[in-house]
Amino acid sequence: MTRIPVHPELLTWARERAGLDTLALAGRFPKLSEWEAGERQPTLRQLEDFARAVHVAVGYLFLPAPPDEPLPIPDFRTLADRNLSRPSPNLLDTIYLCQQRQDWFRDYARVHALPALDFAGSATLQHPPERVAEAMRQTLALNMAEQQQSPTWTTALHQLIGKAEDAGVLVMASGVVGSNSHRKLDVEEFRGFALADNLAPLVFINGADSKAAQMFTLAHELAHLWLGESGISDPEAGRLAEPGIERWCNAVAAEFLMPLALLRQDYQGGMSVADEIQRLARSFKVSTLVALRRLFDAGFIDEPTLWQNYREELARIRRLDRGGSGGGDFYRTLGARTGKRFARAVLSSTLEGQTLFQDAFRMLGVRKTSTFYEAARELGVML
Repeated sequence: MTRIPVHPELLTWARERAGLDTLALAGRFPKLSEWEAGERQPTLRQLEDFARAVHVAVGYLFLPAPPDEPLPIPDFRTLADRNLSRPSPNLLDTIYLCQQRQDWFRDYARVHALPALDFAGSATLQHPPERVAEAMRQTLALNMAEQQQSPTWTTALHQLIGKAEDAGVLVMASGVVGSNSHRKLDVEEFRGFALADNLAPLVFINGADSKAAQMFTLAHELAHLWLGESGISDPEAGRLAEPGIERWCNAVAAEFLMPLALLRQDYQGGMSVADEIQRLARSFKVSTLVALRRLFDAGFIDEPTLWQNYREELARIRRLDRGGSGGGDFYRTLGARTGKRFARAVLSSTLEGQTLFQDAFRMLGVRKTSTFYEAARELGVML
């Protein structure tokens, strides 16, 4: 049996890159410790199986040294107590997949002479967040009264995504890589990212997060598109980001979802802070952390009260199950994972013979022709 001479440090790199230890892989690869110690070498079949298990291209394991894999977009994350120097394979593959989808849609837009989107890159950091938030609401035709009347956060999120897509944004939301339910995305690593473009602007939302948190992530990433700045984020309304792009995008997102003028009309000062942020969160369909931050922005609470309640509320939220099953039924559908705007374009282009079925299957994450045609019917591309 032929053994493959690979550098042991490449095996260790691939395993650690996937966030796994030798015990986690011991069942499938009982000799892994010996491979990494250079005492034994795997067969080609074993090496291919190992590459699949750690989500790395097998060709990487034949390199003389581990490759450098920087994030392909700017990194604006500021998660505390986390090592952000090595992005996970799940994050990298999600960004790569979205970049491929964006490239395809940009070409599609050019072929079909779709107009460039005026809002893309229309703002600067010098523009007041209130002004940009109002421009976003006008572009998306967002009626705050309708938003507040939504019965649930899921309904409100669904409606906001639909309005963003109607305005020309590709919105993709999923809690897994592509359509692989075994590769779950980690909210502790990232909440979303934006790929700026004037023909195919794209927002990705980590569907493993709560619906209320996804609302803020979507608004935050939309602000990135208005700014014309791609990037990966961990937007959290309660925490004050460093001065710059993230703080500005947070301010825009907060004003977009919860305008101070409406907050001042709705505020009930006779309630405790904990009860009031719960009520406001339900009313505006935002997270309690957004509501808490806006109480401070409006001058209804002072800074010590903000941070005391912030710590208590954050601890309460972390005790709750985020529901990281991939985002619920809405996010298990093709139209949510890839965005309805993108999915409909790929389906129609393929049915017209302009895109190969194999390319459509890869971009949509489907494997069967029957699934493809069913998706086309469900999304109204064909009868």
